Amino acid sequence: MELAEQLAGQQKSISVAEFFEKNKHLLGFDSPTRGIITTIKEAVDNSLDACEEAEVLPDIFVGVKKVDKDVYRIIVEDNGPGIVPKQVPFVFGKLLYGSRFHQIKQSRGQQGIGISAAVLYAQLTTGVPAVVISRTSYKNKAHRFEIMIRTEANEPEVLKDEEIEWDRMHGTRIEIEFKTTLAAKKRLLDYLMYTSVVNPHARIKADIDGEVYNFERVNEETIVPPKAILPHPHGLELGQLKRIAAASDINLKDFLINSFSRVGDKNAEEIIGGSGLKESRKAKTLTNEELKKLLESMQNVEVPPPPASQCLSPIGEDMIIRGIDKEFQLDFVRARTRKSKVFSGHPFIVEAAIGYGGKLESEGTATILRFANRVPLLYQQGACAITNSIAGINWKAYNISQQGLPTGPVLILVHVASTNVPFTSESKDAVASIPEIEKEIVLALQDLGRDLKMFLGRRDRNKQFEERARAVCSILPDIAMKVSEIVKKPVPDISPLEGQIMKKVVAKKGVRDGFVEIMLSNYTNTAVSLTIYNMSPEDGKDASPKPDFVDNIGDEYNKLWKVIIEPDNMWSAKYKGTNGGTLDIRGVEEKKLVVIDLDN
Repeated sequence: MELAEQLAGQQKSISVAEFFEKNKHLLGFDSPTRGIITTIKEAVDNSLDACEEAEVLPDIFVGVKKVDKDVYRIIVEDNGPGIVPKQVPFVFGKLLYGSRFHQIKQSRGQQGIGISAAVLYAQLTTGVPAVVISRTSYKNKAHRFEIMIRTEANEPEVLKDEEIEWDRMHGTRIEIEFKTTLAAKKRLLDYLMYTSVVNPHARIKADIDGEVYNFERVNEETIVPPKAILPHPHGLELGQLKRIAAASDINLKDFLINSFSRVGDKNAEEIIGGSGLKESRKAKTLTNEELKKLLESMQNVEVPPPPASQCLSPIGEDMIIRGIDKEFQLDFVRARTRKSKVFSGHPFIVEAAIGYGGKLESEGTATILRFANRVPLLYQQGACAITNSIAGINWKAYNISQQGLPTGPVLILVHVASTNVPFTSESKDAVASIPEIEKEIVLALQDLGRDLKMFLGRRDRNKQFEERARAVCSILPDIAMKVSEIVKKPVPDISPLEGQIMKKVVAKKGVRDGFVEIMLSNYTNTAVSLTIYNMSPEDGKDASPKPDFVDNIGDEYNKLWKVIIEPDNMWSAKYKGTNGGTLDIRGVEEKKLVVIDLDN
């Protein structure tokens, strides 16, 4: 008895904050290196969600600044609607506090853990309070808070609350200091770039220890925020049904129609009939056994799937392609958005894209980008259903090398949008193996694989044709010159002959006498409207004609001309340079285009 009493005296309840304080790895804070990415991820996710709910185009600033040995200050600032001052301490200083946990709709964060866990991690490593500035309107002053978490009670501790002047009309800024390193700088930049790819309406500026990076938006339209829907009968468990019924004071038929998604009069009558209960019974009076019968009947009755168009917000094929083009500049990219499906009563949509060539590495495993509700998944790739689905496809059938995963200059993007993404853990790093989701991923990628196979086949055929065309273009001038010497007449114009052979739009690029020359000839019988992209180290400021647009990408410049070339006419451009770079022509079918690099 003495030992039992002694053990009983040691037992006590703990708060959720105390639990995560000792199990911070569950939330993605298992190391200082990863902690910096998790913190920025959670803050940026909150910013994007807030901006979308307010239907504001997101402008987000991310700052990482070293303030002491192994101590960095993380700053994330947005132009969202701001947070009401009385709510700020709870949002940032109380775990499991949020507005989305009981809402059935697509959102990046739902549990109310992420950003408050970052505040907890900071005070564990440095003891420095988090600083939060928030402003809800230009009519109100901003509030500045210094916040810590009382772990024993999971309650916020406000060290300072003051009104200040702030140049933002509305928005939120958080500053957190903790011990970390910048060893994961590349992965942090990858996270920001990938976030930009699937959120093409967002502008993100990052200052990482003095180095500035800009990820511009390519879409000026705000996203229509998804709307919350009622729970679907096929996704219910007994505990949920019991809780919903206990709060209802209406008869059983009205309860089913008003409390669940896609349940109408006919479905409600079928469910009640199958359960053996009376329609006049009030839901809150049902016993545990009666609720079990009701739930069983709900599962057996066929109910239409939940309305995915209301509660989900897919990226869309065009936006995915534009986001990928912005960051990767590939030779080929296609995207697919599948129709909505359901697993366990939860609607979901799978989107996928495949890219090829460009600056992708030609050796090694393909670049795989995994996303859930527009959030990049950076860790636990091997444990993710997305990766397993990719590995399960026979990529050799699509002319792609494979060693488990596909290899070569290939980019594969998969996005799962759902009201309840089935993650493998609280850190939300990997999607669990749900057969319905895996099937949709495979079908989307197989469809894209066929598109890629067609592209690679055309490319190989075009390559053969270009080699022949290059031979023709290089030999004809010599033949013309020799003929003119023999017959002692001027060198003839070989363009008509070249055109008869080609009967295509012929684009030539070469370097001669210190100038890059681009020449296009239209040997078809119709006018063509073309967009010409030339990527090279030269900025082309002296180009004639001047480019319509010049974009600086790293150490290179992408020069763009828009032209219309009539049949049997040509267009040319010229600028000083010694490296012609790459030439990409859009606006004409691939089978009617030949691109010839005269320097190769």
